[in-house]
Amino acid sequence: MEALLYQKAGSNKVTCSLCHHRCTIKDGSRGICNVRENHGGRLVTLVYDRIIARHVDPIEKKPLFHFHPGSLVYSIGTVGCNFRCKFCQNADIAHMATDYQGRIMGKALSPARIVEEAELTGSSSIAYTYTEPTVFFELALEVARQATKKGIANVFVTNGYMTPEALEMIQPYLDAANVDLKAFTDEFYKKYCSARLENVLSTIKKMRQSGIFLEITTLLIPGLNDSEQELRDLTGFIAGELGPNTPWHVSRFHPTYRLTDRPSTPVETLRTARRIGLDAGLKYVYTGNVPGESTENTYCPGCNAVVIARRGFSVVENRVEDSKCPDCGALIEGVGL
Repeated sequence: MEALLYQKAGSNKVTCSLCHHRCTIKDGSRGICNVRENHGGRLVTLVYDRIIARHVDPIEKKPLFHFHPGSLVYSIGTVGCNFRCKFCQNADIAHMATDYQGRIMGKALSPARIVEEAELTGSSSIAYTYTEPTVFFELALEVARQATKKGIANVFVTNGYMTPEALEMIQPYLDAANVDLKAFTDEFYKKYCSARLENVLSTIKKMRQSGIFLEITTLLIPGLNDSEQELRDLTGFIAGELGPNTPWHVSRFHPTYRLTDRPSTPVETLRTARRIGLDAGLKYVYTGNVPGESTENTYCPGCNAVVIARRGFSVVENRVEDSKCPDCGALIEGVGL
């Protein structure tokens, strides 16, 4: 299928405008994502209907804690990614085409069938996730269009590297996003992700300005992105640019893929990060990948009462009434609470 968002660049080259890499691709070659290929001056997507992973998940698993908590989400993904994260937790599918001589696998599923399966499973939303949804943009866009007509919400779990053009195209159908803000230094992004921090920050701000509901996730890697100063800078950005009501998820790293020389994140580091986030003025800070931590719960920013109790990814009790704390009446920010 012909790709969206590209321009001819002469000599059968094309320039892709889907993500901030803006790859110029020679005839017969692929872009950085390895799933968009130049066929004689025509850019095609190789994953339009090739679903490599699909599951019904709790929305909390994305993680989205303030977007229809306790609901089910139909999650899909294809092969491919426009980042090269050395710590990728889904490298077997995200980097399949890169690590295995261009291999692309997946089950053929049409947009109509995906929406139908979401309906049949009782899912109130569809998440474009597991890998980077930007690289299967054409599929995500068409599924989102059809899902919107059925009253099904659409969610991106993304690295935030899409161009303004792509965001403008998907925005009318995109209800929420969890963006991985992987660090707050350009050095980290260049060395460990092959990307640039400024482009991610630009996308996040544009999402907020577009009215897309946002939650942010940061995976803390010992010695690389977990210094207290960097966390103060990062949480200052969230509070100042996105607003103190923006939920922030701090996740625990475990050695994986091409980053195995680092230990798992100490739980105390996550607790310190949470404190820094709260000190920055953030009202909702959660720790992830740490079973049993009480910070999976949502606390009222007014009286500190538990208003949504969770165990893992399950909502045990939701006490929110008309988006307010039942004890003190403080507003609890979110959608469909």
